[in-house]
Amino acid sequence: MRPSRALRVPGVRRPGRLAAEAATLLVAVAVAFPLYWMLLSALKPAGEIQSARPRPWTLSPSLDSFRRVFEQQDFGRYFLNSLLVAGTVVLASAVIAFLAATAVTRFRFRFRTTLLVMFLVAQMVPVEALAIPLFFLMRDLGQLNTLGSLVLPHLAFSLPFAIWMLRGFVKAVPEALEEQATIDGASRTRFLWQILFPLVFPGLVATSAFSFISTWNDFLFAKSFIISDTSQSTLPMALLVFFKPDENDWGGIMAGSTVMTVPVLVFFVLVQRRLVSGLGGAVKD
Repeated sequence: MRPSRALRVPGVRRPGRLAAEAATLLVAVAVAFPLYWMLLSALKPAGEIQSARPRPWTLSPSLDSFRRVFEQQDFGRYFLNSLLVAGTVVLASAVIAFLAATAVTRFRFRFRTTLLVMFLVAQMVPVEALAIPLFFLMRDLGQLNTLGSLVLPHLAFSLPFAIWMLRGFVKAVPEALEEQATIDGASRTRFLWQILFPLVFPGLVATSAFSFISTWNDFLFAKSFIISDTSQSTLPMALLVFFKPDENDWGGIMAGSTVMTVPVLVFFVLVQRRLVSGLGGAVKD
């Protein structure tokens, strides 16, 4: 006789699954708590923020901190500059990375493996170690105090990761599909943009998320390359106004940080489905 299998009782979960769900919930709480505290501090009045006994709630929320942020001079310009820089980096890196990933995957040429290894090595170099050399490079190019000095470095740092990641998506598309498209009369350019591009689009979204976050939150390059022309500053530089020698305006800092977080959240909401499939490798044969 065969041993009887254990019957599953409907509605009863296994202990392993319960433990996994509990661990996931704890991780989610740990990740979300700083965001909650940032928003809470932005809504607290000044007296509660400076209290020696902070509480994880407030009974008298106030928008004064947000008012000080939006009343700051040139805040709208800083916001638009950040959008322009981040949008340019995302679009340019997506197009260049897609073409480069297709080239290193579909074509055979000398030093192809060496080039791919160099992409990985480029990711290992700390950004801080290149800040001074990049400063002199931007000075020689005449790009200091311009938005171009922020676009070029972020584009250079985002491309190696994007190319390496998109290479897997392009490789997952069978070559027989390209051969069939050629037999049907499609040119290589048409296959590239009308067939291959939609298939690897989830990967482009995933790499674009990385490029957008790193560019949007940049402070090092904005502080190093924008020296005198404050009209070219980005949003992270606007937070410096609330850091004062005698006493920091923590309400303004938290309110400004909250405003900076909103575009990132909107971006993720718009691309969340493509992002999940891109990180999971959505291309199928």
